Amino acid sequence: MSAIDRLLDCHSTGTRGRAARKGDCIRVALAGNANVGKSSVFNRLTGTHQIIGNWPGKTVEVACGFAEFRGQKLEIVDLPGIYSLSAFSPDETVSRDYIADEGPDAVINVIDASVLERNLYFTLQLLEMGAPLVVCLNQVDFAAGRGIRIDDRKLEALLGVPVVPTVAIAGRGMDELVERTLKVAKEGKRAEAALWVARKGKRARAEAVRFAYSKEVESKIGELAGLIEASGVMPTHPSRWIAIRLLESDSRMKRTVGSASRAIVERAEKLAEEIARLRKIPCYEVIALERYAMAAGIAKKVRTSAQHARMASERLDEITTHREWGYAIAACVMLGLLLWTFVIGNFLSLQLSNVFALLSPLEPKVAGNVLEILWNGAFGGLVAGVTLVIPFVIPFYFLIAFLEDSGYLTRLAFVFDSALSSIGLHGKAIIPLLLGYGCSVPAILSCRIMETRRERLLAAFAITLIPCSARTIVILGLVAAFVGIEWALALYIIDLVIVLLLGRLALRALPGKGAGLMMEMHAYRMPSPGIVAKQTWARTKSLIYIVFPIYIVGSALMQLAYAAGLLAPVNSLLAPITVGWLGLPEITGIMLVFGVVRKELTILMLAALVGTTQFALVLSPVQMMVLALVTMLYIPCLATISALAREFDMRTALAISAAEVVFALIVGGVAARLLPLVL
Repeated sequence: MSAIDRLLDCHSTGTRGRAARKGDCIRVALAGNANVGKSSVFNRLTGTHQIIGNWPGKTVEVACGFAEFRGQKLEIVDLPGIYSLSAFSPDETVSRDYIADEGPDAVINVIDASVLERNLYFTLQLLEMGAPLVVCLNQVDFAAGRGIRIDDRKLEALLGVPVVPTVAIAGRGMDELVERTLKVAKEGKRAEAALWVARKGKRARAEAVRFAYSKEVESKIGELAGLIEASGVMPTHPSRWIAIRLLESDSRMKRTVGSASRAIVERAEKLAEEIARLRKIPCYEVIALERYAMAAGIAKKVRTSAQHARMASERLDEITTHREWGYAIAACVMLGLLLWTFVIGNFLSLQLSNVFALLSPLEPKVAGNVLEILWNGAFGGLVAGVTLVIPFVIPFYFLIAFLEDSGYLTRLAFVFDSALSSIGLHGKAIIPLLLGYGCSVPAILSCRIMETRRERLLAAFAITLIPCSARTIVILGLVAAFVGIEWALALYIIDLVIVLLLGRLALRALPGKGAGLMMEMHAYRMPSPGIVAKQTWARTKSLIYIVFPIYIVGSALMQLAYAAGLLAPVNSLLAPITVGWLGLPEITGIMLVFGVVRKELTILMLAALVGTTQFALVLSPVQMMVLALVTMLYIPCLATISALAREFDMRTALAISAAEVVFALIVGGVAARLLPLVL
C-alpha cells in the first residue's frame, strides 16, 4: 500500500498495483497548473465521494475521491497545482513525488485552453517522464469567447497521447475523458510522443518517446542516458528523463542516482558545465528555455485566433491591476471584509450568545462545585467556538473563497506584491494574511502556499499579529462600545504599522533570499458554489479539529485552577507589570492569563470578576485602549501556538510567543503614557 493509500485509507475499493490493472480499482492522478479548473474536474468526477487528508510527513492536503464508470471503479487523487517538476513549494513537491514514485495507472493533465503554451511546459515534462497520460483540454468555452480555437485532434497527433476538450464546470466532455483515461490505464500505455523538428532546413519526424532539444543538449542527454541504461539505475523510469533531470541539477535525482552510481552524477555535472560554458547561462535555464520554445511551437501549430471584442473580464482586469485604481479597489475590498466583521459578525455573535445564555450562564464560574466549574468552563469554550465560527469565520472564509474562485485574490496578490516585499514576502502572502482576520489557525496552515520555509515563517509571524475574530470581540466589547468606533479602527491601523515594522525586523533576523511572485492569474469568472463551499469548509474545519478541543478543555481547566486558588497569586505577581507599567487594575493579571487559552476570555473574565458588563464603571478610556492593545499583540492563543508547532516546531512557536509578550508589554506601557494626551 502506498503512502497516499495509508493516509487516505482508500484501500476499501480494492488492492493496488497489479490488481488495479486487472480491473478492481484504477488509480488516476489529476495534475496541472493552478487555476486551470482541476478542482471542477475532480468534483465532476467524484461528486461527494471525497476524502481530504495530509500527505504523510507533509502539511500538504491531498484530496482523494471515488467514481464508477460503466462498472469500473476509479480512485482519483487531486494533486496540488504544479508548474514544473522542478518543484519548490511543499505542494509542488507532493505532486511531483506522487506522479514520479506512486505509479498511478493514469495521469489526467488538466490544461487551460486559453493559455495553452504556458500549460504545455508541464505537459512536456510529463511526457519526458513517460507517464500514462491523458490531456484534459479544459475551459474551451472561455477560450472560444476570446477568439481562440484549438485543434484538439492535431494536438493529440503532436503529443501522441489522448486529448479531450472539456468544460468541466458544465460537465461537458467528462464521459469521453473518463472513457479515454480508462483505456490508457487498462492498456498500461506509457506516454509516447513525436514532434516535428527542423533538421538541415527540412522537416522530419523525431524519434518516438522524446522531444528533440538542440543538438548540443541532445548529445549530452544521449550520452547520459546510455550510462544510466548500462548501470541499471532506476529501471522503472525512462533513462532519458533521468538524464534530463540530472542535467537540470535536480537535487533529489542527484541523491537517488548518486546512491547507486556517483560516477554518473559527476559526469552529468561536467556535461552540464559544458552546456553552460557554451550558452553562457546555467544548463537548467538552457533546457527550460528550449522546453518553453517547444511548448510555444506546439501551441502555434494547433491554435487559431480571431479578432474578438474585449470581454468585460479583460476590462475589469485592467482596472483591478491598475497602478492607482488597483490599490483603491483592494482597500475597499479589505475594508468591506473588516466591516463585515465589525457589524454583521458582531450582530450575529450577540444573537447566538443570547440563545446560549438561555441554556446556561456564559460568564466564567470561579467558585462552587468542581463539576459545575468544569461544566461551565467546557460549555463556555463550546459557546466561544460556535459564536466565533458561525458569525465571524464561516462568512469571512466564504467571502474569501468567493473572491479566490472569481480570480480577484490573485490580482490582490499582484497589487500588494511590492508592499509585502518590504518584509521579505511576495504578494501571495496576502491570502493567509487576510485569512488571519478570521482565525489565525487556518491562516497559518495556509502559509503552505509559500515556496520556502523562511517565507512561511515570516508569513506565520505576521499572522500572529493580525487581530483575529476573538481579538475583534475584545476590541468591540471594550473600545468600540465605550471609547468610540474611530478608536477601534485606529487599533487596526496601528496593528498594520506594527506588522510592517516587526516584519522588517524579522526579515533581518532570518537571512536568505525570497522567491519572486509566480501565480497563475486566470480570467475573471463566476465562482462555482461547489468549489466555494469546499474551500470554505477546508479552512473552517481546522477550527473544529484544533480550536474547539483547546477551547473546551483549556477553558474548563483554567477555571478550575482559578477556583482552586492556584492562579490567585498571579495578580500580585504581575502587579508590577499590570499596575506599575501598564496602569491597569490588579485584576487584569489573571485576565491576561485566561486570554492565553482564548482571547475573548479576557473580556469575559473581566465581566465575571467585576460583576458587570458596563466596563466604563471600572476602567477609564485609556485603560480600555491599553488592555485592548496588549490583548491584540501579546502571546497568541493556545490553538495558534499549537498550529505554529505543527507547521514548524515547538521551539519556533515558543520563541514567537515570548517575543510578542515582550513587545506587547513595551507597546502597552508606552501607550499608557501617551494616550492621556489625546483621550
